[in-house]
Amino acid sequence: MQKLLQHIKGDKVIWSIVVLLSLFGLLLVYSATGTLAYKNDKNASAYLIKQFAMIALGIGIIIAVHKVNYAKFSKISVLTYYLSIPLLLYTMFYGAKINEGSRWITIPVVHITFQSSDFAKLALFMYLARLLSMKQAVIKDFKKGFIPVLTPVLVICGLIAPENLSTALLLGATCCILFFIGRVQVRHILMLALAGLVGIIILVAASVYFDFGRGATWVKRIEDFRGKDASGNKKEDPFQVEQAKIAIANGGVAGRGPGNSQQRNFLPHPYSDFIYAIVIEEYGLVGGAVIVFLYLLFLWRCILLFRRCPYAFGAFLGVGLSITLVFQAMLNMAVTVHLVPVTGLTLPMVSMGGSSILFTSMSFGIILSISRYVDEMEGTKTGSPKKEGSKLFIQNGADKAAPVVTA
Repeated sequence: MQKLLQHIKGDKVIWSIVVLLSLFGLLLVYSATGTLAYKNDKNASAYLIKQFAMIALGIGIIIAVHKVNYAKFSKISVLTYYLSIPLLLYTMFYGAKINEGSRWITIPVVHITFQSSDFAKLALFMYLARLLSMKQAVIKDFKKGFIPVLTPVLVICGLIAPENLSTALLLGATCCILFFIGRVQVRHILMLALAGLVGIIILVAASVYFDFGRGATWVKRIEDFRGKDASGNKKEDPFQVEQAKIAIANGGVAGRGPGNSQQRNFLPHPYSDFIYAIVIEEYGLVGGAVIVFLYLLFLWRCILLFRRCPYAFGAFLGVGLSITLVFQAMLNMAVTVHLVPVTGLTLPMVSMGGSSILFTSMSFGIILSISRYVDEMEGTKTGSPKKEGSKLFIQNGADKAAPVVTA
């Protein structure tokens, strides 16, 4: 153990949060998959073993990635971005359909599936952080600064939206925040938000009218959330929302205790989309508050890291990845308590998953790589300029708070 800890660098609080969320995930998945194991005629521990294997692999990925100098991700970001485009196109036309959505790619021979949007999210934030850091000198200019950083966001979100609108909206919102932090003109961001809203309306209307994509599903989810159909007639809550509310009511303040959930036998997907309902039923409002606190603590530590990081690429990359992870968690929990329509997003590192855990682990690893590098820099006392990979980072004379990387 002592030798292992010697290889663990970076923010210890973030490491602790990763471990705690993973342990929560193991307990909850074991509890929530009992009925699923029975239906599929599997051993009650089958899904626990699978989750443990994925968590162990994820931790291994975090350890490996956090040892890599994060500047190297700037070099590979161009490749990963352009690779994500054909993957998303393939998914759109030939992807495996699971839960009514074509979001998955099946790898031949090994028959392993993964969501191409998970890869695209990671690729987009690496590429966007690179562009923002390189365009700081002209970022206020619409043509020279804003259009180049906007284009990859429109491409990726546009390819994801037809089959996974919730992920596209999450990405778009996170990128708008990243634009604001990256000193993009506020009026340009507002123009983007307005154009995005119009684009969503057109996409949904076209999907319903021409009967392609998931337009009917999106409309139904909005109607279910409003409690009224298109004619204004009152509708009952959808079954999954109703069962989630029962689970929350059963949990009370202290919960029923680990493994004592009743609604796991009725709630659809209690191990993924609605796992937060099981959290509250078994651990009560106290347990639910602990989960919220862990994600908010993670975001706070990443914001501190953003303020400490002297270089634009690392700062933008760290804050972009952390915000999207926390936004996803908050949306998942908001769906469970019926604050927003059903989205299909999972709870990072807690919900049962395969590729989602691995890509989430990569994100944690990159954030810890930035933290490790910042800690090492703060531990050295030198006034000489530093190189990060093959790129020399300098301070922008017009804004000392916004370091930029030379192209």
